Amino acid sequence: MTPTASHRQFGQYDYVIIGAGTAGCVLANRLSADPTKQVLLLEAGARDDWMWIHIPVGYLFCIGNPRTDWCYKTVAEPGLNGRSILYARGKTLGGCSSINAMIYMRGQSRDYDEWAALTGDDSWRWQNVLPIFKSSQNHHAGDSHIHGGGGEWRVEPQRLDWHVLQAWQAAAADCGINKTADFNGGDNAGSARFEVNQRRGIRWSASTAFLRPVLGRRNLTVLTNAHTTQIVVNKTNGKIRATGVVYARHGERFFAAAHGEVLLAGGAINSPQLLQLSGIGAPELLQQHGIEVVHPLPGVGENLQDHLQLRLAYRVHGIRTLNEWYHTWWGKLQMAAQFVFLRKGPLTMAPSQLGAFAKSDPSQTTANLQYHIQPLSLDKFGEPLHTTPAITMSVCNLRPTSRGHVRIASADPFLPPAITLNYLSTDADKKVAVDAIKLTRRIAAAAALATYQPVEFLPGARLQTDDELLAAA
Repeated sequence: MTPTASHRQFGQYDYVIIGAGTAGCVLANRLSADPTKQVLLLEAGARDDWMWIHIPVGYLFCIGNPRTDWCYKTVAEPGLNGRSILYARGKTLGGCSSINAMIYMRGQSRDYDEWAALTGDDSWRWQNVLPIFKSSQNHHAGDSHIHGGGGEWRVEPQRLDWHVLQAWQAAAADCGINKTADFNGGDNAGSARFEVNQRRGIRWSASTAFLRPVLGRRNLTVLTNAHTTQIVVNKTNGKIRATGVVYARHGERFFAAAHGEVLLAGGAINSPQLLQLSGIGAPELLQQHGIEVVHPLPGVGENLQDHLQLRLAYRVHGIRTLNEWYHTWWGKLQMAAQFVFLRKGPLTMAPSQLGAFAKSDPSQTTANLQYHIQPLSLDKFGEPLHTTPAITMSVCNLRPTSRGHVRIASADPFLPPAITLNYLSTDADKKVAVDAIKLTRRIAAAAALATYQPVEFLPGARLQTDDELLAAA
C-alpha cells in the first residue's frame, strides 16, 4: 500500500504515534526528550480544554458524550440477554485518562510474574516493573519502598468521605475482607480507599501529566482532530515495514512519513481496527471487506478480555448519599461552593471512593473479585441519579475466562468496529457471577450496616436461586 497523489504530504518524522491516550502521551514525552528526533502525535479527538474533563465528577458528562467518547457499543450479547451496551473509549487528548474513574491501580504482582513466565521475558516480573512505576509517579506521601515522589503522574487521596462507606468497610471485615493500607504494593486483597490521579481536587490526566509540559519542544508536533485511516507498509523480500500513515483532518487526507517507527497507541479497540484496515489481520476478514491482505496475522483483534460489572443497589436510611444532594438546588450550590473555594466535596469525586478485592470462593489462588462502592445509584452512566438515598455495590470478575474479539465491520475507517465480549459465555464465569452476588449480599446483611437498613432494589431480593441470580447477572 502506498499513498496516492490525493494525499497531501505532511512532513518527515522519526516516530509517528497514533493515539494521544495514556500510552501516546507518555511515548510523546519520552521520545521527544531526544532533540535530534522528530515526533508526530496524532489524535482523532479534540483538545482537552472542556471544563468537565478536569472537574472529576465530570465523568458523568464525558462518558457517552461524542465530544469526548468514541461512544462505541458492543454487539448484542447473549450473556446480556441480547442487549448492546456502551463501551466507552476516550476521544480527546489524554484518551481514557481524561474521562475514566481516575483510580491509580497497578494490579497484582502474581499477574506480572505469570506474564514473565509465559513470555520468557524476565523484565515483566513485578520486581522489575515496580521501579518503572515508581519513576513516573508523584505520590502525595513521597518516596517509599513502593511509591515514587519525583515523577509526573500525580497520585493523591480523595478529598471527601462518606460514613456509609466506612460502615461498608466494617461489614466487609465481618465477612473476612480485612482492611489494607495500600492496593499498590503487589497484593490487592482487602478493602481500602482508592487513591486517584488528581492534583488538589482536579483530574490529573496523562495529557496534563506527560504532554502539556513538553508541548514547547520544537521536535514534537501534536495534531488533534486527526483521524488515522491507514498504516502505509512496504514489503520487501517477504519482510514488511511501516513507513508512514495516512490520516484525515478537516476534510483533507495527509501522508506523514516515518523513518523510524510507527507506534500504535489506540488501545484495545482502535489499534486492532487500524491494523485490519491497513491489511494486517485475518485474511478471510480482510477479503470479506475488500481489503488487500498485506500481512496475514489471524490474532489481530482476537482474545479480547473484559470484566463485567455487576451492580447491586441498596436503599439506605438515616444517612446522606449523593442522590439527595444532586436533586436539590441547595445541594448543588453547596457542592459548587465546596469545589470553588476548598477544592473538596462531591465535585472532586471519582466514581468510586472505596474498593475491595476478595475471592469469590476459597479455591481461588488470589483475589479474583474487585468491588467499587459508591454513595449513589443510577440506572446507567449518562442518566440522572435516583432520588432516594442509596448506595451501589459494584463487583466484577478480574479473571474472566470468556473471550471476545474486535473486527472491522466495514472498510470505511470512520465506521466503528464490531466489539464482541462474549460476557458470561463460560461456566466458570457464570459461577463467579453467582458467587459474587451472594458474597455482596452477605456484606450488605452484616451487622456493621444494620444501622442504615439497606434494602436491595437491584437486582432485587426476591431473586434467590442460582438460576435467578445468573439471569440477573
